Amino acid sequence: METTTIREKEVTRDWYVVNAKGKTLGRLASQIAQIIRGKNKPYFSPNMDMGDFVIVVNAGDVAISGNKEEDKKYFRHSGYPGGVTLENLKTVRSKQPEKILYNAVKGMLPHNRLGRKLINHLKIYNSSEHPHGAQMPKEINF
Repeated sequence: METTTIREKEVTRDWYVVNAKGKTLGRLASQIAQIIRGKNKPYFSPNMDMGDFVIVVNAGDVAISGNKEEDKKYFRHSGYPGGVTLENLKTVRSKQPEKILYNAVKGMLPHNRLGRKLINHLKIYNSSEHPHGAQMPKEINF
């Protein structure tokens, strides 16, 4: 038997639209991360960028279970002494609702230069409209 490998120029990339309204955050993020990584394709290779593009609409309406609105904390550090900023999910949702899903998907991708390249395949919008109509994205339901 012979193992076939695929080249970067032979990879076909599709565009998908996901409506996040009412979907649970972790489950939605893991399914989006698998599509961005390319694990849904039969010729997946872990060292290559062969994933698809995912457009998420209504990102601010993603569902959170339990008491995470108050308990879940987001950590940032400016790099300066005493520059720690802790915010709970409720304040992040009011200021930047796209960051909630962005951080969840980013944490599920590889933590190397491939993951930094793959996160650019994710486009998140708070409203139900997006500017990627020319790519003719396919609607996907989880």
